[in-house]
Amino acid sequence: MAINANDLRKGQAIRMGNDICIVLETQHRTPGNLRAFVQATLRSINTGKSSVQRFGSTEKVEDVMLVKKRLEYSYKDQDVYHFIDPNSYEDFELQAEFIADAANYLTENLPCDVMFIEGKAVSIELPPTVTLKVTQSSEGIRGDSANNVMKPATLETGITIQVPLFIKEGELIKIDTRTGQYISRA
Repeated sequence: MAINANDLRKGQAIRMGNDICIVLETQHRTPGNLRAFVQATLRSINTGKSSVQRFGSTEKVEDVMLVKKRLEYSYKDQDVYHFIDPNSYEDFELQAEFIADAANYLTENLPCDVMFIEGKAVSIELPPTVTLKVTQSSEGIRGDSANNVMKPATLETGITIQVPLFIKEGELIKIDTRTGQYISRA
């Protein structure tokens, strides 16, 4: 389906030649007395590289159907992460390279939104916060009362983050998946 470049929105998928790209950002520009154009930052799903493209405001681009599925993380088997559709119980296998940094926050039964284009997974979206257990952390030093004193703590997924001194081993804490920072006790 062809749409005007003016109608491009963040998160949309379009076909560029033989490649399919995800729109990361769009800006509509009208420079002085020149014709208006749309400048879009696109990420190729084949190569993973980002590029900036300019389209005339009335130029047509081919829209590609993007399917969003809510899947639950099940388990990891070597370099393959297994997700399950809670409605149909269909198993989806995603490679470690695709999961990348999201692996730091995956725990059993964690719901994630996975985007598919033409049957191929193209992106994974974690919930904004997750609750993880602290597996290793040093004791806070008594009398160390300066504001915002932090210490490293290793969590059940293997990631190490900075937490306040009062956090102890075995506690559950909330983590922001976008920044990787400690939010609060759970």
